[in-house]
Parts: sequence; C-alpha cells; structure tokens
Amino acid sequence: MDVFDRRTLLLGGTAGLAASGLILPAHARRLAQGWVNVRDFGARGDGKAIDTPAINKAIDHAAAHGGGTVWFPAGTYACYTIRLKSRVTLHIDNGATILAAPAPEDGRGGYDIAEPMDPVIATYQDFGHSHWRNSLIWGEGLHDIAIEGQGLIWGKGLGRGDGKDNWLKDPNGPGTGNKAIALKNCRNVILQDFKILEGGWFALLATGVDNMILDNLLVDTNRDGFDIDCCRNVRVSNCTVNSPYDDAICPKSSFALGYPRVTENITIANCVVLGNYQVGSVLDGTWKKMPPEFAPTIHGRIKFGTETNGGFRNITITNCTFEDSRGLAFQTVDGGVVEDITVSNLTMRGIVNAPFFLRLGKRMRGPKGAAIGTMKRISITNVVSSGANLLPSVLAGLTERPIEDVKFSDIHLHHVGGAPAAMAALMPPENELGYPEAPMFGDLPATGFFARHLRGLEMSNVEVETAAPDPRPAFWLQDVHDADFFRVRVPGGAPAFALNQVERFRSFGAAGRPDRSIERAGREVF
Repeated sequence: MDVFDRRTLLLGGTAGLAASGLILPAHARRLAQGWVNVRDFGARGDGKAIDTPAINKAIDHAAAHGGGTVWFPAGTYACYTIRLKSRVTLHIDNGATILAAPAPEDGRGGYDIAEPMDPVIATYQDFGHSHWRNSLIWGEGLHDIAIEGQGLIWGKGLGRGDGKDNWLKDPNGPGTGNKAIALKNCRNVILQDFKILEGGWFALLATGVDNMILDNLLVDTNRDGFDIDCCRNVRVSNCTVNSPYDDAICPKSSFALGYPRVTENITIANCVVLGNYQVGSVLDGTWKKMPPEFAPTIHGRIKFGTETNGGFRNITITNCTFEDSRGLAFQTVDGGVVEDITVSNLTMRGIVNAPFFLRLGKRMRGPKGAAIGTMKRISITNVVSSGANLLPSVLAGLTERPIEDVKFSDIHLHHVGGAPAAMAALMPPENELGYPEAPMFGDLPATGFFARHLRGLEMSNVEVETAAPDPRPAFWLQDVHDADFFRVRVPGGAPAFALNQVERFRSFGAAGRPDRSIERAGREVF
C-alpha cells in the first residue's frame, strides 16, 4: 500500500489523517472509500498467472461488506470466469486489462460450464442466446452492478461460437468461454468508459435486464457487439462498435427466458457502427480496412431481431453514424410486435445490404399457437445515405398481415445504380418463411424503396439518387393502401413509380412531374 498500511486507515480514518494535515495518496483514498484492490487478494496482473480466484475473492469480500468497488490497477489480469455480485462495481483502471485466458487443453477448470437448458426452449434459440455462465464475466439475478474505467477487456481466449475456432474455443467444449460479458435477469446496470477487444460470440449478452446504461464504450470485436434481449429501459449512448463479422448493436426479443418478453423503452443515441475495419484497428487508431474481397460479408449494423418472440416497443434511435456496414433493420418473424418507433438524424456511407429493412414475416420459431406479429407506427426522418449498393430499402409485410403506418421524411438515399434493364421487370418471391435479410427476395426492381403489403405509407421530402443510370423505378409498390408522396425527387431517365394493386395513391409536389391521385391501380408505371 502507498505510504499508509491498512491498520493506519482503519484506526485513524480519513478524518484523522486530514486533521493531521497529511494528504492521502490516491490508493489510500480509494481504500478509505470502500474500494478493494484485487492485488491485495493475490492477483498478480502479469498476464500469465490466472488471477480469477483472487478477483472473485475480492468481489465476494466487497459484497459481504454491503457492496463497493473492486479495483483493477494497471496490469494484465489473465482470467477465466469472473462472477459479479449485487452492489459491486468493477473499476478497470487506465492501463489495466482483463484478459480472457486460453481454455485449458485438458478441459479441467477454465471457464464456468454453460448452465443446463430446457430442451424445449433450446429448440427455439441458438446456443449462444441460451447460455450465460460460459463467459469471461457474468451475473444472474443481480441488482446495482457496474463495470467502469478506462481500461480494456480483451476476450483473446474466447470463441466465436460459429465452429470457425479451434476446439479449445468450441462453445460446447468443457472449460471454454464465448462471451465477454453476460447478464441475465439483472436490474440497475451501468457499463461505461471501458473498451472491449475481441469479445467472442457477444461482447455483451444482456437478457432480461432492466434499467441499463451503456455509455462511452469502444468495442472492436470479432462477432456481435451488444445483444440486448428481452430488456426494458435501456440507454445506449456515445458508443463506437466495429463488428465486421456480425451485428454491432442488436436488440432481440427471444424465448431464452422461457416466455416471450417485449424489449421496450430503448434509446440508442450518438453511436457509430462500423463494418469494414480490421478487428483491433479502430481501438489502436490505425483504422485498417478489410480487404476488398471481404465486402460481400460486411456486417456492423443496428438490427432489431432476428429473434422476435416478444418484439420491440417504444424505441428511439438518433444521431448515429453507419460506415461501410449494413443498414438499420426492424424485424418481427416469430410473432412479436414492432410498434412506436422513432428514428432521426442518421448518416450512412457505403451501405451493403439496404439502408432500411422493415420485415414482418412468419418464420414462427417458438411455441405453437403464437399469432403472427405486427409492425406499426414507425417514423424515420433526417437521414443521409451515400454509396449504397444496388439493393433498395425494403419494407415487406405479409398479405394477411401488412405493415401499418410508416413515415419517411427528409431523406436522401444515394445508390451506386447501374442495374441491368431486366431487373426493372422482376416480380420477387414472397419468401414468407425465410430468414429475414434484405437479400432474401433476390434482386429487386427499385432503386430507392421496395414496398409490399403496407397500409399507410407516407413519404415527404425524400430524394433517391443513383451514381450511374438505372432503369428501375425509384419507388416500387405492391399491395399498398393509402400511399402519400409529397415533394419527392427521383433520378432522371427512369420511372418514378411502379404500382401493382395499389389503392388510394397520391403524389404531389414532385419536381418536374405532374401531381397524381389514383384511387385504384392494377398495374401502372410512370
């Protein structure tokens, strides 16, 4: 300990030291304020010795005394599973790294074994969404917990969970781990200021977590960034997530808890999502792009779904940047709701998989008897997108369950264009049971928006632009009722609209094009 030993602090206390005119060093002040130093419990921080037993002892000590802060001073702490406790904060100091150690080759020890799962529930979920304990850091049924500080969590020894790692990282192997942080049925959670490198299958898997703040996190990871599943009252702000191999910020609403639970009251603000930088290069500031051949597999987006047994409600996304990634997706294919959504102030560059993807389908991966979901009341405004590929934005419901009440305003979508003439005449398949992704319908006959099975579509001050001439119409509508377009701009040399079984259509104020009002259109292109 710096200058003062523990006895001095316990007997004299900070008041006595202050009265004597002495100034407490930072280390001593922290101990006096209820901080626990992991090195006092035997952690070495040399990057070689396994420090997990010492760290868990420090956490237990703080919890036994009513809570406190477990402090990681500068050093590298090689660990297996760290088990959180209620009312305990982990503070990772600048210069400190919690390092996920490689799993033991003999399978003994290592990370906590994945908990047993109800075999019925397991049929509805991927392995990763159904297990939490085989993680670097986990907690279940806890309250008032936090991880903070300017240090690093490096999941070097964690697996990706997709079979592409060696057997020591197999998620089913004994003693292996595949998540950086996993939380289940917790409340009052704060994660702020630290960094995550190579977070495994999930840098964060939060399931059934209420009242959670994720703020000022930098995540540079090899699969998903944040999976926020069956959670309520969550704020994600000021975060940067580079996840070229999977999704960046991915709220879900799965059946992992054994019942459908709506993910609701979610705010995502002031975040950057990236999909085309080499893992680690955002963290170290070199910003190295992935090789050109990687482009077809770019991820790094914000996606609500795919698991949607409960759905999403009361969602706000604002002031976010997408770069060389997939776009923004809202999906319900397992019976959940998607309703009361506001999106504003987005900038997108280099979108590879449709700037916007709204899908209401009926995959129905869940207990039998669930009704098809709903999607309604969605407002998207103030968006600029440039350099997107050939796929337009997709708004696709079902014949028996259309998407309802969608509004786009003040939008500029710039695509590369250059599609062959035959693409304008395509009639894409319905693919009602398919996995929801923008390419699920194949090539599409629109440059800006492909809209099918909607009731109540409004677009105002929307511009569609193509870098190269493209024969497809800017807006392709099928089975859309009550469609209003006000002051839209479209590329020259191609139709503005293709209508198929559209009722109560209006377009007015479009530059260089006459106003149109159509009560019922069987098939019209203009």
